[in-house]
Amino acid sequence: MKGDRVEIVVDAGDTTRTYEVVASRAGRRVETAVRRGVVEVSEVTRNGSVVRTARFMANRVLALVEQPVPRDDAAADGAA
Repeated sequence: MKGDRVEIVVDAGDTTRTYEVVASRAGRRVETAVRRGVVEVSEVTRNGSVVRTARFMANRVLALVEQPVPRDDAAADGAA
């Protein structure tokens, strides 16, 4: 959903760097995948088209933090 984000902290030798991928529009989401030594974070549309992708070597990734948008509790109570 819009506002979902993933922060990636990467070892850059003598320092660390932080990258952020955010679902920038309504109907988009952020997906993460770890394949063959590569961490891939993608912003994806409703129909599955990839808008943008960030790739990092898995042995360099120090932290991968998924931060979903806080959902409205009132809407969840009304649906139940």
